[in-house]
This record gives sequence, structure tokens and C-alpha cells, in this order.
Amino acid sequence: MKSLWKTLVLASLCLAGSSGCIKIIPAIAPGVDAEPSISAAFPYESKFVEVLGSRMHYIDEGEGDPILFIHGNPTSSYLWRNVIPHVRKAGRVVAVDLIGMGKSDKPDLAYELSDHIEYVEAFIEALELENILLVLHDWGGGIGFDYAMRHPENVRGIAFMEAVLRPSRWQDAPAIARYLFKNLRDEKTGYDLIVRDNYFVENLMPMMAGRDLSEEEMDYYRAPYLKEADRKPIRVWPQEIPLDGVPERNQIRMSATYEKLKNSTMPLLLLTADPGMIMDPNLVATLKRELPRMTTEEIGPGMHYVQETQPTNIGKALNRWITGLESVPDPSRASVGSR
Repeated sequence: MKSLWKTLVLASLCLAGSSGCIKIIPAIAPGVDAEPSISAAFPYESKFVEVLGSRMHYIDEGEGDPILFIHGNPTSSYLWRNVIPHVRKAGRVVAVDLIGMGKSDKPDLAYELSDHIEYVEAFIEALELENILLVLHDWGGGIGFDYAMRHPENVRGIAFMEAVLRPSRWQDAPAIARYLFKNLRDEKTGYDLIVRDNYFVENLMPMMAGRDLSEEEMDYYRAPYLKEADRKPIRVWPQEIPLDGVPERNQIRMSATYEKLKNSTMPLLLLTADPGMIMDPNLVATLKRELPRMTTEEIGPGMHYVQETQPTNIGKALNRWITGLESVPDPSRASVGSR
């Protein structure tokens, strides 16, 4: 962990409104103990499918009922590279790159939450995925939970970690997080940081990974966003978080999805890390109370991109949970075939 005095200096600068704080945050933020020998390699065959007139990239490993991995901002299927080996024996692993991200095409879209939901649903239809188990991270949560609550007959369970799940309030975020995301959401400051400086990829991604990423790893994350024109999706995502009802369209949509989730019987697995970022103790306690059927498992030290510190623990936890689900058939769900 970085020293306490640096953290206190950072907090003082942010709370005082210093313009230099935004540049200092990644440099002195704390790290965590990651598992050893995390591989940078991505040894999977790239596949593409046409979706709504554009190509979406994905990887497809193993056999059986599909396990669909959905990433968030600013990552891609590469995020799951060290998790997949522990899971592919449990089913057919499909990891998609969201439209405009990873190796998927970059059509002229608003790149709002609704756009990503539309493209992921069309992706599922294009691959004819049935009886899906969803594994969600970050904005993959907002996308995946929406799909699951609209198509519960096609989803057999949801595992999630550090995922956007429901609307939030500014007052519930730590002071430094409020400072950071208010800047990222600002029309001018956010554009300069994310589009011109590539701040989300170059600075926030390694900070929230919780460890120093290698140049090979960083090059994978940089590759989709080498040009300013390609950074629109990662610019829009911070503005899509429904905070105190803004944007209203996402507040309404995600609130309705969460209400359906609370009344659903769909199996859920929440993986938590220490200290985590989105899944703080207060939110986890709320989820346990409002989603009593949810299983919770700790995976060890991690910040936000927990796949970069605890991929083995994530993979093993997923494998155990999936195996357990398969041993308890759900008579209410129709049996459907795999590919």
C-alpha cells in the first residue's frame, strides 16, 4: 500500500478543489497484493459476427451451455483472459467486445447504455445463444441485468463483480470518487481528460487494476483507442451512470430492472474484493438484504478491475458455482440445447 501521508495529501488537494488533484490521483493511489505470475498473453482465436450492420468481436471456447462474459469501460474480452481457463470446462465460454470497444467495429452511435443493450441482445440472437449464464463486470452489469430481466427464460443465472447494478447517489460516493467523476462527466474537462489525454486508459485503468500493468498488457488496452476519434465510447460511459436521477432515462430503466431483479428467483453470485471500489461494504449489505437468494464469495485483494489481481480465485469461484447450479435442475426452465 502507498503511504498514508500521500493519501491524506491527495484527499486535501481534492477537497480543496485543486486542479492538480485529478492528475495526482493515479500516481499515489494505493495498490493491492495480486496473485503471482498473471499472464499478459491472449491465446484465443478471434471471431467476428455481423450485428446490426457492424462486426462484433468475440472469443468462443469449450462446449455446452453458453457462459457469456460481458466487460465494461474501457476494457474488452482481454480482461477475462486469465479467468477463462478455469471456467471453460464448465461450458461454452463466449466473451464479447462491446460495440465500439476492443476489436469490435466503431459505427457512428451515441454509445449510450441503450445502444450497448441493443447490440448485445442482437449479438446473442446472432450466435443463437440459449440457456445463458451471464458473467458481468462494470457496465457489463447494466447491460447484462437489463437483458436478463427482459429475457428471464433464456438466462439460467448471473455472476457479477464490481458491476453497475442500480442507480446511485452522489452522497454515497467517497469524496475523492465524487471529485473524479464530476470531472469526468463535465462537458469540457471530461472531454479533455478522456478524449485528448486518454486519461481513462493511461491513468485510471492501471490505477483501478490495483497493480502495475506491464507494457504488453497496457498495449492491449490501448489498442482500440489509439486515435481520439475512437475514444467516444469511453467518454460517454461516465456520463451514463445514473447519479441523483441524471441521466433520467437510465435512472428509470435501471430502477425498473433492479425492481424486477428483487422479485426474480434467478440464481445470483456476487464476487467481492478487498477493498473493491463499486462494491463497498454498505452496498454489499444492501444487496444481501434486498437479494436474499444471492450467494456472496470473497476473492481476495482487488480494486475495480479484479480480473487483473485475482483471476484464479474468480475462475475457481465461478466454476464451483456453475457446477453447483448444474447439480440442482430448475424444473421451471425449459431445457434447451447447446451449439
